[in-house]
Amino acid sequence: MTSLPYRRLAGFYFAYFAALGLFSPYWGAYLETLGLTTGQIAVLMSVWFGTRTLMPLPWNWAADRFGGNERWLRAGAALSLLGCAAFLLPLGYLGLLLVMTLFSSVYNAIMPQFEAMTLAHLGPRRSLYGRIRVWGTVGFAVTVTLGGLLLDRIGYGQLVWLLLPLFAILLVFAWINREATGSAAEAAPSLALVAERLRRPAVLLLLLVAMLMQVGHGPYYVYFAIYLDGYGFGPAWVGAYWAVGLVLEILIFLQMPRLLARVQARWVMLACLLLAAVRWTVVAMLPTHVPLMLLAQAAHAFTFGAFHAASMLLLSEHFPGRLGGHGQGLLYGLSSGLGGVIGALAAGWAWQHWGGSGSFLLAALASCLAVFLCPWLRPPARQ
Repeated sequence: MTSLPYRRLAGFYFAYFAALGLFSPYWGAYLETLGLTTGQIAVLMSVWFGTRTLMPLPWNWAADRFGGNERWLRAGAALSLLGCAAFLLPLGYLGLLLVMTLFSSVYNAIMPQFEAMTLAHLGPRRSLYGRIRVWGTVGFAVTVTLGGLLLDRIGYGQLVWLLLPLFAILLVFAWINREATGSAAEAAPSLALVAERLRRPAVLLLLLVAMLMQVGHGPYYVYFAIYLDGYGFGPAWVGAYWAVGLVLEILIFLQMPRLLARVQARWVMLACLLLAAVRWTVVAMLPTHVPLMLLAQAAHAFTFGAFHAASMLLLSEHFPGRLGGHGQGLLYGLSSGLGGVIGALAAGWAWQHWGGSGSFLLAALASCLAVFLCPWLRPPARQ
């Protein structure tokens, strides 16, 4: 990997996911300190996931159409920093809704673009993706753990002040990253070609499976801190539980090149979905049983880490070269985006009718549905 700009790529992943490590686990609890109801929190978080659906494709199209992927990456990082700072303003619910829309639009748009840049640098060595992406997990693990300890002392209301330095670091790494040599010279793919790839049954199936996995993570990303707080487990516990899965996720990412060289990606995804169903069932039924909850959190290494690496490998085969940005936008938008919206809203609805346990049982059901689709996942036919 000597020809790769390894440190620059890894640094961006570290900074991006370090910010996400403070945002994702604790943002719902932060919104609760502002006096918002469970339903209002669900709506705001569905906006977060909704912009994942809407923004990556037009952002990538604009970067292709007007050129300068590097400039668009820097602009997105700068606007993310400004959007985060806007949460310090005295905002009511509608103001929070507007700022959340603007902030999440740019923050969610830049990661698919950067993923495509990373895969362009890797070229045929894309199985090594996990060894770069692992630094995102390292960043997430550091901030989710230290953030939990800090927030336990200073309270969820100080979360924005902890986030701002991380977004400043993200802007620095966005500024120093460059496109892969020769990738900018490739002709931008037509929308007709992207649409042709999207109509392929194997691609649609991959996106559907990834979406169902994200639906299953809905209550975890939105309500986990609130759910544990109801049983007397504060921010330090939330951070510790997240850290368990993330430490193992780091190890999984490092081993993924070897694993994917021996096992087909679809079977890796199938195993991850089975573990997800078991994980959410444990969280739903045994939230105060610490040893089992630790095992459930350890499964995050597979339900996110291994699953993500396997789905990225399949996706890159269907969307090679300059198509990669559009493929990333589709995966990010339809799985993390649409799946996140459905997961957040379904979790909020289930919480109101059946409580927190009902939300996580619904997540287990979504994972079970995806299990039956995995055997039909296929890479593209070789030409």
